[in-house]
Amino acid sequence: MAKPKFSLTANPTFKALVDVPVPGGKSAAVEFTFKSRTRDEFRLFIDGVGDRKDVDVIMDVASGWELEDPFDQANVELLTQNYLGAARVIIEKYLSELTAARLGN
Repeated sequence: MAKPKFSLTANPTFKALVDVPVPGGKSAAVEFTFKSRTRDEFRLFIDGVGDRKDVDVIMDVASGWELEDPFDQANVELLTQNYLGAARVIIEKYLSELTAARLGN
């Protein structure tokens, strides 16, 4: 019997590379660990995003990164303050990974 290609129960997290724009240079590929959501959880998440701060949204969608600095609220704030395009690309990558995985649903 062949090994299944996937499970009906998704992993609680997944990893994806995010190209963080660096002013005056090339973007830096940073691997993030993102939190999985079911379709219903995703709807609740989207409905609740509203006027939340970028840092709060990133903390809600991710649980880690491959940087030497710890993944915590203060360092995510530092990242978004120093690299203005970072929040946009992190959140867009999360959304595209989840929705691409759900195109067939």
